[in-house]
Amino acid sequence: MRISALKYTVLTWVCALIMLIFFIVPFQGLLTVWGAHIFGHYTAIRLWDEVILALSIIGTLYLLITDHKIRFNTLSRRLVWIIFAYIFLNIAWGIIAYEGHEVTAKALGYGLIVNLRYPIFFLITWSITLRMSRLHAHWQKLVIWPAIVVIVIGLLEIFILPKDILKHFGYGPNTIPVMETINNNKNYLRFPSTLRGANPLGAYLIIPISVMTVLITRNKRNWQRILFLVGAAIVLFYTFSRSAWLGAILSMVIIYFTGKIDKKHQRILTAAGGILVLGLIILGLVFHNNTRFQNFVLHTQSHSAVQSTSDGDHISAFKYGLHQVVHAPLGRGPGTAGPASLYNNNKPRIAEDYFIQIGQELGWLGLILFLLINVGVGYLLWLRRDDPLALSLFASLIGITLVNLLLYAWSDDTLSYIWWGLAGIAMVPDMRLKNLKAEEAEDKNKE
Repeated sequence: MRISALKYTVLTWVCALIMLIFFIVPFQGLLTVWGAHIFGHYTAIRLWDEVILALSIIGTLYLLITDHKIRFNTLSRRLVWIIFAYIFLNIAWGIIAYEGHEVTAKALGYGLIVNLRYPIFFLITWSITLRMSRLHAHWQKLVIWPAIVVIVIGLLEIFILPKDILKHFGYGPNTIPVMETINNNKNYLRFPSTLRGANPLGAYLIIPISVMTVLITRNKRNWQRILFLVGAAIVLFYTFSRSAWLGAILSMVIIYFTGKIDKKHQRILTAAGGILVLGLIILGLVFHNNTRFQNFVLHTQSHSAVQSTSDGDHISAFKYGLHQVVHAPLGRGPGTAGPASLYNNNKPRIAEDYFIQIGQELGWLGLILFLLINVGVGYLLWLRRDDPLALSLFASLIGITLVNLLLYAWSDDTLSYIWWGLAGIAMVPDMRLKNLKAEEAEDKNKE
């Protein structure tokens, strides 16, 4: 069915804005700090991606009103109405919290942005993909090209560039720390590449690692893909984000068990995995008293001058946050927990668990809605697992969920925009894949 010139123009522009976010958001940390270093107004510059999102919302609302196909294929889905309910609950609870002086305007605004930008972006990419095949046709480029730049810069930071190179771009105590360390030991540095920190970088890398793993196992292997995966693994290691390590491994294991891998390679990978696990166990037993091993793996060391460890802080924060969720079933509103609560008049509530944060802010109802969204999206991705994009996202969702149990992973712009934007694209079947299946079935019938 042909569409009007105005509708096509809006579709084209919204699609272009979506692709702009995909290409630039992996460099959000570096570009924001650098821009603020030159022009000032750090807080305002940080919102550039939200400005693009707002323009995309306007265009998508117009299309939703005027285009029957988009309206029918989205508003008929229960998942979409659950997302609408989640958005409404955030706004309603936010108004109530602000009127009750539970949250400042800045904390509330930041809390709503962090909670809502990625489900909204998910709906936008879903809607546009229903009408344009451009996002489906270029999704690999949207993931891999920016990731190559992030990985190369990460490798340069690790092996070649001066360790304080980022201070020349405006990194510092008022923006993003110049250097992150393990156990406050400057001999053990963690590297952020172009993101906001080592932990966000580690969580982000789960996406391109999952995508490349699927492409390698399903398609012809070549040295470029292997090199990409090796480079990503090296940068991931030097983030020293243990949750990201585990998330990436979990994602790759899921791809291994659910992907289309021939029996020969299954045997090879199983043997390699068994040898790797055995090697790690032996290394742990041999080097458990080694200072470097203790810092890299345990993030502490014997006779450390630091009295508290990151593991101890995680456990304490988790227990405190869980206690608040249990005893405040309605929650206190967006901005009252998580990173946004740092702007809340010296009343931060940091549980270091994204799911606990949602419970603290939106109560049991909000947490249930959020879990339903995750399960619903995961289920739809599983149904489409023949599509490399859907399988990559399904596996990485489980890995990133593990990260969110230990960090506020979805609060990071880069990870949330890219993963949920890709998930919106994956909600629409790839017609090229369907045509290929039809051709294979036709050839089979001829035989």
